[in-house]
Amino acid sequence: MTTSPSTVPGATPSTSDLETCAAILELLYPVRRAADPDAPNTAAAFPEQINQLLDFVSVGEPVMFTLPGFPCKSPNPAKVLGDLPDEGERLSLRFLDELCASVQAVYAPGARLVICSDGHIFGDVIGVADDRVDAYSDELRELMAKEELSRLSLFNLQDIYPGLSYDEKRRRVTVAYAPTIAQLREEVMTDESTLRLYRGITRFLVDDTAHWTGSKSALQRECRTRSYEVIARSRAWGDLVAAYHPRSVRLSIHPQPAGAAKFGIRLLDAPDAWMTPWHSVLVEEPGKAPRLVRHKDAVELGELVTVDGRPSHFRVTD
Repeated sequence: MTTSPSTVPGATPSTSDLETCAAILELLYPVRRAADPDAPNTAAAFPEQINQLLDFVSVGEPVMFTLPGFPCKSPNPAKVLGDLPDEGERLSLRFLDELCASVQAVYAPGARLVICSDGHIFGDVIGVADDRVDAYSDELRELMAKEELSRLSLFNLQDIYPGLSYDEKRRRVTVAYAPTIAQLREEVMTDESTLRLYRGITRFLVDDTAHWTGSKSALQRECRTRSYEVIARSRAWGDLVAAYHPRSVRLSIHPQPAGAAKFGIRLLDAPDAWMTPWHSVLVEEPGKAPRLVRHKDAVELGELVTVDGRPSHFRVTD
C-alpha cells in the first residue's frame, strides 16, 4: 500500500488539499470574532488554521472543531432569564451545526464540533454551584438531541477523572495545566492581548456580581483578583482540551488575532464582541436578525416569550 505524499509527516501538502483548507476557512471568515478586524481574510493570514485543517483534509477524515464555551448561565438575573439554556443557546447550537454542515459542500467528509463546556472549571470563582452547571450541561445535551444537531457533542469535566469530586478535578486540572498567578501578573504587565483579556474578564465579573453590599471600588478590587484565577483556569482547560483532542481545529468565542492558534467566532449578533448567550437574552424583531442584549434591557424592548412553560426570549412587537 502506498501513502499519498500529503499524508507523510513533514511532506509538502498537495495543492488540492491546500485549496480545500482555504475553502473551509472561507466559511469561517464571515463569522470571525476578530481582535484585529482590519486583518485580511486570506489563507496566508491563518497558517495555524490551515495546518490544523490539513491534519484532517490530507487523510480524508471529517474535520473536528473544538470550541470551549457554553459554561453556565451568568449568576446575575439582570443579564439572563434563568439557570438553563434558552433561545439564545438553541439558535447558537443550530448555527454551529449548520456551520459544520456547510463544510460538506466544499469537503465531502464534512465536519464535527465538540463543545468543551468549561463551567465546572471556574464555576466556584464566579459564584455558580456545580449542580447548576450540571443542570445547564444536561439541558444542552437534551437540546442537541431534540433539535437533531447530530454534528455536535459536549465534553466537560464530567468526562475526566471519573469518581472524583469536582473540587478534586479542578485541583488536578489546575496543577497539571494552569500558569501561576505570578506568571499571569507578569504577562498582563508585558503583553497587550493578555491585558485586554484581563480587563474584559474583570468587567464581566463585575457585571456578573449580583447583590454586592460593599463599595464599588471594593468590588473592582475583588474582581481583579478573581480575574487572574479565571484566566488561569481557562488556560488550563484549553490545554486539557488540546491534550484530550490533540487533532482539532481550535475555535474560541473570544476575539482572536490573525495567526493565533485559535480562531474566534461569533455565535449571534450582539452589540458587544464579548457578549454570549449565557450572559444575555435573545431578542427577536421582525425583519431583523436575532440579537443578544441584557435581560434588563430586553424587558424594555418587547414581550417575554415562553416555550414549554419556561421563559425563552423576548419578541419586539409593533
